[in-house]
Order: sequence, then structure tokens, then C-alpha cells
Amino acid sequence: MPNVGKSTLFNALLKKQQAFVANFPFATIEPNVGVVPVPDVRLEKLADMIRQTENLDHMPPLVPATVEFVDIAGLIAGAHKGEGLGNKFLAHIRETNAICHVVRAFSDLDIIKHGSVAPKQDFEVVQTELLLADMQTLDKQKDPGVTPDKEAQKRWSVMKKIKTALSQGISGRDIRLAKDEQPYARDVHLLTAKPILIALNVSEDDLKNADELEKKYAAEFGVGIDQVIAICAKTEMQLADLPESEQVAYLESFGIAKSGLERIIVKAFATLGLMTFLTAGEKEVRAWTIQKGMTAPEAAGVIHTDFQEKFIRMDAIHWEKLIQAPGWTAARQKGLIRSEGKEYVVQEGDVIIVKHNA
Repeated sequence: MPNVGKSTLFNALLKKQQAFVANFPFATIEPNVGVVPVPDVRLEKLADMIRQTENLDHMPPLVPATVEFVDIAGLIAGAHKGEGLGNKFLAHIRETNAICHVVRAFSDLDIIKHGSVAPKQDFEVVQTELLLADMQTLDKQKDPGVTPDKEAQKRWSVMKKIKTALSQGISGRDIRLAKDEQPYARDVHLLTAKPILIALNVSEDDLKNADELEKKYAAEFGVGIDQVIAICAKTEMQLADLPESEQVAYLESFGIAKSGLERIIVKAFATLGLMTFLTAGEKEVRAWTIQKGMTAPEAAGVIHTDFQEKFIRMDAIHWEKLIQAPGWTAARQKGLIRSEGKEYVVQEGDVIIVKHNA
């Protein structure tokens, strides 16, 4: 909803990661977009290992995985009918892969509520608007009537099944569909089918109770505990202004170990069903983003499209084993490098070298 801290949180994300920001001109209607890195302690450790084992006089460049965040203006009741330019904002949401709801749970008389009542009710208002927008999408689907076209019949059957569930208040992501029905559901791009996170924007005084608040509101919202993150957008902005050397002490003063932004970035990455594998050499140490379950050739194709077509094998080792060895030469001598073929499913934390036809 408006005035819940979305832009404050978004600006903190961007300010914290200035070097990785792709910031586009902000207007009242148009969304603001920023790209931020996924915090990854493995990269620096691998880079330092490469520096030592390859006798370099410098650290190889680090290239982390990234997540793109889109700051979309607040939705109000009636958005699905165009209230508050809702149709425009709903279109922006449709283009994203997941939704992070920012919910107001702080008290500040200087910030007008604009319809905000309480966390649970505010969340339900936005959820209802997304659900009603999905109903409108399904209303536009046409009944093929009596037809020998089995594909059209199957599609219409799935549309009716989804519409019935939505009319009962069931979100698209909670509708159970058979495997052969899922492609038809994806075709209509339901807003409520997108995975969600809930950023609970709390007061500074409540940060020390973050764990309890996350459990409490996860139960109230009817979502998993991993989907709720208690943060203080105001604190995150102040944290972003501090030198890195002072940030840890600042967080400790509130009784917390990691910033809310770090947790949001990591959870956003996980919510999207993504994982990373790594490459480590003199030119760079890099985290590559792939969907969980990708095979070795598919993962190789993320590095370079030709690698997938011309894939032969993949050398792989867990990043910790590579550091302990230490380095590629020692790891080979100790027999720690695995040679994986086309059926291998790449694992989180694999450091790989792709072998392919030139």
C-alpha cells in the first residue's frame, strides 16, 4: 500500500550496493529498477586462494550473482478497476518473477497511512486486488464451445478450474494442477501465482524481537516462516550511510547479526528457485545464476551458449574442498576433481571447468 516504506527500503538496497546499481529515472507512475548483488562470502575466499596458489600480485575480480528489484507504486483498494492508476501498476507487477510485499508494522504519526489499517488487513487488501485482477484476466478467456479441438477443450477446462478456485479466495500459487494442466495456467500469467516474500517494516525498537514477529505474522498471514522478514527500512537507510567497518557494530546495537537487506536479497534469490555455481581462475571469480535442477550442459550454456551445444564433460569440485586442497593443481593431485557428464545435475557451491569442442 502507499506510505509503508517501499521506496525507503528500495533506496536502501540501492545505496548499499552503489557499484552494482542500474538506476533508471523515477517518475510517479513508472517503476524504479535496481540490480543488487547476492551476498556471497565464498567469492572472496576463492579469490584469495587463487591469488596465493597462482602467485598473483592482486586478487582476481569478483563477479557476484545479482537480483533485480523493481519498486512499484502502492496499490489501494479498487486497483483492479483502475483506482489510483492501479491498472498501470498491476501491469508492472505482471512483468516480475516474484512479489515482495512491504507491510507497515511501525508507528509514526508523521507518515500518513493512506488507507493502511494493520499488517494483516493491509496484506489482504493487496492480495484481494491481485486476485480480482486475475479474475478479470480469466473473464477475457473465451469458451471454445462445442469443438473437436481437444487442445482447446483441455485449455478451457483448466481455465474453469482456476476460476473456480480463485472465486473461493485461493491464490494461483496454491491451486493444485496436474502436470499437463500447468502450461495452460502459465499462459495467462496470473499475479497470484507468483511466489511471494513479505517484508514486515517494523520500528527500530522491535528489531530485537524480529524472530518472534516473523513467527507471529507468518501464522497470521498463513504463509511459511521463511516467507516473512522483519526489517526496519529507516535503520537500513542509516546503515547504508555508514562505512563497512562500522556497520557490524551498528547492527549489534540492535541485537541483530545480519542486515534485513542481506536477508531479503538472499531470500529473494531462493524464492525465485535459483542457485549458483562458481568459476574460479586468474581472470575472475564468479557466481553464475541457474535454475535449480539444471544439468551440466544447461549450466555450461549459461557461461556461453556454444558450451551447451559443444559440451563434452565438466570438471567439478565443491568450493570448500578446492580451498582446502588448496587450488586446482593440488586438488587434481589429490583426486578431488570429479569428471561429470551430460546427465549430471549441477549442485549449489560447485566450482566447475567446462570441457567442450572448440
